[in-house]
Amino acid sequence: MSDAGGAPLHELTLSRLAELIAARQLSPVELARSLLDRIEAIDPQVNAFITVTADAALAQARRAESEIAGGGWRGPMHGMPFALKDIFDTAGVLTSGHSRICIDNVPARDGFAVAKLQAAGAVLLGKLATHEFAHGGPSLDLPWPPARNPWNLEHITGGSSSGPGAALAAGFVPAALGSDTGGSIRTPSALCGLAGLKPTYGLVSRGGVLPNSWSFDHCGPMARTVEDCAILLQAIAGHDPADPASAARAVPDYRAALRGQEDLRGVRIGVARHLWEQDVDTPAELVRATEAALDVLRSLGASVEEIRMHPAQVYHDVKTVISLSELFSIYRDALVSRPADFGEDFLGRGGLAGALFQASDYMLAQRVRRGLLEAALPLYERFDVLVTPGAGPAPRLDAHRTVSFWEKPSLFSPFSVLGNPALIVCCGFAGNGLPMGLQIGGRPFDESTVLRVGHAYERATGWQARRPVLVPGTPRPPVELAPAAPLDARVTPQVRAAAAALAGQAGLDLDERRFELLLRAAPHAFAMIRRIREPLARAAEPASAFRFDSCTLPGE
Repeated sequence: MSDAGGAPLHELTLSRLAELIAARQLSPVELARSLLDRIEAIDPQVNAFITVTADAALAQARRAESEIAGGGWRGPMHGMPFALKDIFDTAGVLTSGHSRICIDNVPARDGFAVAKLQAAGAVLLGKLATHEFAHGGPSLDLPWPPARNPWNLEHITGGSSSGPGAALAAGFVPAALGSDTGGSIRTPSALCGLAGLKPTYGLVSRGGVLPNSWSFDHCGPMARTVEDCAILLQAIAGHDPADPASAARAVPDYRAALRGQEDLRGVRIGVARHLWEQDVDTPAELVRATEAALDVLRSLGASVEEIRMHPAQVYHDVKTVISLSELFSIYRDALVSRPADFGEDFLGRGGLAGALFQASDYMLAQRVRRGLLEAALPLYERFDVLVTPGAGPAPRLDAHRTVSFWEKPSLFSPFSVLGNPALIVCCGFAGNGLPMGLQIGGRPFDESTVLRVGHAYERATGWQARRPVLVPGTPRPPVELAPAAPLDARVTPQVRAAAAALAGQAGLDLDERRFELLLRAAPHAFAMIRRIREPLARAAEPASAFRFDSCTLPGE
């Protein structure tokens, strides 16, 4: 099935499909059937979906078609297929978190963002793979296999919005919702050649979404282009009185901000070069792609100036201590009563290690975070956007090591801690054909400028137009993870004793294998605690007392 220009429907962008539907040149039913056929033919090798809602989708598509034919077109999401990371509540449809813990969890109502898409007339094709509870993974010991990267099935998609990344790159849907706590929209968007936006904290409701970390959870759009992300963001942004973090702010017209904005004259870009040249071990091909992207932005008229932020390790330590403390609080009862029902990657990546952080550690990290938030305010005064590399190219699945989560800081952690918007756009392809992503951060609630810069870059380069080639019937390559290395030499008797005491204090009764997973994380967790124990003024308050709307932001 193709449009009038000859391109297959599965290769068209959301914006193009919306034009065809609005002009009644494309039937929502025809589109839904075409994509469902592609999912049936290709997903056995990609593993993007946990649940395909084919019958309900066709019913929604028929309803949308009837409404549009009657002159009731509601906007670009009307009749548009989409899918959801399987942590978003869906009425009457399994919301599993990709975990045995929630294998029979069927919500009675839709989450807030899902309800907004349903009200816009969108058509839900199903629920997508994730890393377990948007944290551990990729894992081979869960009820569903991990998603594969459509650009090369032996490589990871990145996580934790792994299913959305795979589904979009494979052409199963033109739009998806993901979540981002420490890079979970941005990583798969970068590794799968997509656009993905972590909105400002509070812009999109977390209502009806399985939690990971209350302090850092963001819900946001993933699509093939920046314009498509703008369309999707328009549909889901807005105040939710039931979400205590939801911001009561007017929602601007994000797509309108892109029109006629192909040049970037007057845009001021800050570049924290130290983050990837000194702080984070960044692949050489990604560094070169980032430098080339900065040249493109300059050629579009933007001014580029080097800046310094706090070291990446500071953001990573603060984010990890806070988020894992909250994660353990959320899943403690299940970790105590049924630890064998969790995947080992979730446990080793931090599900258990949250027990190693005490209340004083958590509050100290929140107080340090407050200082990081306030230190960023002058940057928002001087610059319109901040640019860093994103991620890429994707590693092989069989190279995954759980402990790598602990071993190095991330280029995504600064914008997770700051809560500001951060966009990924494709910035090229590595020598092995896998995509790479550029990260564009901005002022809180200034998604319009971030999207404008990303859109102008896309228009100037065209990287986003490439598509992977997938052939029905191709066998899925086998994957076998390497055995774990011996325990770190830093697991001294003192570390072992401290970990055992804190685990027991938290109520955990771990067998030898799961205690070993905790011990692999323990030296790294204890090192983070030591690093954040910096002297603070007695009056220094935690970030939970910080509000963006208490600050005067540029342009307001």
